[in-house]
Amino acid sequence: MTQQHVPPAEPQRQTVTDNVFARAAARSAAFSERWFPTALVFALLAVAVVAVAALSIGSSPAKVTGVFGDGFWDLIPFTMQMAMVAIGGYVVATARPVQRVIVRLAAIPATNRTAVAMVATVSLTSALLNWGFSLIFSGLLVRRLAEREDLRVDYRAASAAAYLGLGGSWALGLSSSAAQLQANPESLTDSLLDITGVIPFSQTIFTWQSLTLAAAVIVTCIAVAYVTAPRGESVRTAADLGIDPSDPVEEDRPRTRPGEWLEYSPLLTFVVVALVGGWAVQEFTSQNPIVAISALNTYNLLVLTLGMLLHWRPRRFVAAVAKAVPATGGVLIQFPFYAGIAAIMTEATNSSGDSLSHYLASMFTGTGSAGLFPVTMGVYSVVLGFLIPSGGGKWVIEAPYVMQAANDLHVNLGWTVQIYNAAEALPNLVNPFWMLPLLGVLKLKARDIIGYTFLYLVALLPVVLGLLTLLSLTLPYTPPVQP
Repeated sequence: MTQQHVPPAEPQRQTVTDNVFARAAARSAAFSERWFPTALVFALLAVAVVAVAALSIGSSPAKVTGVFGDGFWDLIPFTMQMAMVAIGGYVVATARPVQRVIVRLAAIPATNRTAVAMVATVSLTSALLNWGFSLIFSGLLVRRLAEREDLRVDYRAASAAAYLGLGGSWALGLSSSAAQLQANPESLTDSLLDITGVIPFSQTIFTWQSLTLAAAVIVTCIAVAYVTAPRGESVRTAADLGIDPSDPVEEDRPRTRPGEWLEYSPLLTFVVVALVGGWAVQEFTSQNPIVAISALNTYNLLVLTLGMLLHWRPRRFVAAVAKAVPATGGVLIQFPFYAGIAAIMTEATNSSGDSLSHYLASMFTGTGSAGLFPVTMGVYSVVLGFLIPSGGGKWVIEAPYVMQAANDLHVNLGWTVQIYNAAEALPNLVNPFWMLPLLGVLKLKARDIIGYTFLYLVALLPVVLGLLTLLSLTLPYTPPVQP
């Protein structure tokens, strides 16, 4: 009788879902994927809720519908500006010189843990400059790490680390939607400008308190990335997940028509870069550099020009822009609805002249304590951020009443913006909306990384809320400054 050969059983891999936090994260991800609709549905639901709330305080239907329609397009300049932040970051991250930097970085780590920690470091620090750049650059770094044959990198843990910029530090950096909005009076609605005034970067992201908070967030995330990265048989590589991380290089196709010569020539790129360079010198020497960079149009122009310079040839630059545009769809369609919501909240008044934002402001001032305001507002922003995953759009909704409450309680207005910024970023760690561009680069689904990103949320929440409260004690209140 011939003995039948039985292949040896493959060793079972122990995954991070064996610990209590990862199990809870897996259940949370499964619940979110099953029950939560798209982000646009949340925006439409918010419109309905706010409209009903305005009617419930005595505002007339004619008033509610009128201010909604009139305010719907109030944020068009800011909407385009935020779309350009995403496009500019993507264009810079996909340029060939930047790709060479990614290859060099991917060659550095010697272990899976150091690889994951390095991805976290890159994601968190680059997000302080541009969240769009951080998302794409970090995702491409994970793919290059996964290509190394001499290193087993856990693709899930590294991918989660690549998302930390959006879930931790971005809102404390230069591309912060709320800080940019408050520093640019032309981007503010008149009703919001009356409450907040103009708040430059020197009072928000460039205060020592904000820098301290950003450093604490970065250190905490890197530590969590290192200690939670799997080892040994627990490691799941891209190959284990059935993913090919390679990305074929797109070569320039041969020129076939004389009219294509300028598309491949750097001549026009050089002209544009020279013009912008000359303008930038005048812009930064004629005023405080912090004031200059806080202008969102200036920031976007410099990032786009850098992208054009790095791509060198107009044809490559246009191709990169075309690939970046799909990631801006959510911003373009949702921000007008947020503008309409803000108009209802601030302008749909009742017979007593009170708006919905007035009643919400009373909720915060009801604490009666400036000391409790940071943690109260922080928790509120975290919860609301899970439902409305848009830093700029949500700030337009939230700002009228939280900033009014800050005025009433004499809480520093610049720090109130930073309370919002630090807290607003946290729900991104478990909300799949902003994950979509990164997941597309990595060929993953949200459930593949939320088990890890949930751990970062658990670690960051007490750190952020604690520092927001303690650091607020070091900042005095100053009344809003009108332009």
